[in-house]
Amino acid sequence: MDLEKYMAEKAKRAREASYALLGAATAEKDKALSFIAEEIEKNRDIIKKENAKDLETAKKKKRKDAFIDRLTLTDKRIDTMIKNCADIKGLKDPVGEVTREWTRPNGLKITKKRMPLGVVGIIFEARPNVCVEASALTLKSGNAVILRGGSDAVNSNICLGNIIRDGIKKAGLPESAVEVIEETDRETILHLVKAKEFVDVIIPRGGVELIRFIEENSVIPVIRHDAGICHVYADKEADIHMAVNIAFNSKVQRPGVCNAAETLLVHKDIAGEFMPEMAEKFAGAGVEMRVDKDIKEIIKNAKGNIRAVNEDDFKKEHLALVISVKKVNSLEEAVAHINKYGSHHTDSIVTENPETAEKFLTLVDSADCFHNCSTRFSDGYEYGLGAEMGISNQKLHVRGPMALEGLTSEKFVVYGAGQIRE
Repeated sequence: MDLEKYMAEKAKRAREASYALLGAATAEKDKALSFIAEEIEKNRDIIKKENAKDLETAKKKKRKDAFIDRLTLTDKRIDTMIKNCADIKGLKDPVGEVTREWTRPNGLKITKKRMPLGVVGIIFEARPNVCVEASALTLKSGNAVILRGGSDAVNSNICLGNIIRDGIKKAGLPESAVEVIEETDRETILHLVKAKEFVDVIIPRGGVELIRFIEENSVIPVIRHDAGICHVYADKEADIHMAVNIAFNSKVQRPGVCNAAETLLVHKDIAGEFMPEMAEKFAGAGVEMRVDKDIKEIIKNAKGNIRAVNEDDFKKEHLALVISVKKVNSLEEAVAHINKYGSHHTDSIVTENPETAEKFLTLVDSADCFHNCSTRFSDGYEYGLGAEMGISNQKLHVRGPMALEGLTSEKFVVYGAGQIRE
């Protein structure tokens, strides 16, 4: 197969669909989302059958448990995909929203309106649910999307893509609003990130190697959604029980995702009281703790899997039941550690002092900064955004969970009455 030609045809169709979507009414887009949800429900057994093929292959390749978890489509996760469509349908359509308007002395009325980005190319790895979330968000925001999933989820992705396209077609909108790349050759990625004529933005979701490859090769603007090296900081004025529960939930509730905590920082003033309880709770869940010498001394009699931490551990996204633990002497030391070793994703402080909290929330250079809650809430669905394309670690054009508004930009629309410039 001529992959360059194959990709060009896919991208061209997506571009044509994006122009058609510019004139689509909110009711038409919402109707398509309803049909997509119905098709997912109707084809639930087929989805699980195709997903089982991917799971069997992944297990033969001896993929890690966290990888298998991200790949798996259970009935509960299918329910979530259906609910995402309904939730996004219920959200306000950002397209056409006037964000600012004013009138000049010469009578010209200047407005700024939200408009779709155009064609979004999303490159992801082992999360087939991304197909539905990305398609629903781009459709509601008037964009077309090109989905290039990883080879490990190819059967699931093709199945979901066909179901989504059927729903769009039933609503009378162009099915090429969602294009799925069935070919898994890495060359398809290269062609996609160079299709500047047809694609407006590239969104990569995956590991460090994938992100680096795309950033080095793309001639199209990239919105990066990469590693989640997230922190929980238990401050000296933390409620001990609350801090233990937040740190535990941040690490254990679902360790293989980007908003799971990878490092726990503990203020020296509470470490003696906090760490024995924390160590016992982590041990009960099978969490491996990688600790500094001060923490090791405090929990020297604790049970569980405990070993010495090294600097490289602070730079890792473990995506497993592993957490690095470090004692700090001050809020300032905690902030400096997070800004040095974190990935600017999500970081949380547990403290009863509101001034300390505000200082942390201001000085930590991350997309999502939390006070007294689990890092696991860093999520478009949990924010009430319906779903997300991913969580952007960068600062331009969007930061944090990228949902409907993040899939738009603004353009100037100017209304006159015959004015000419002298």
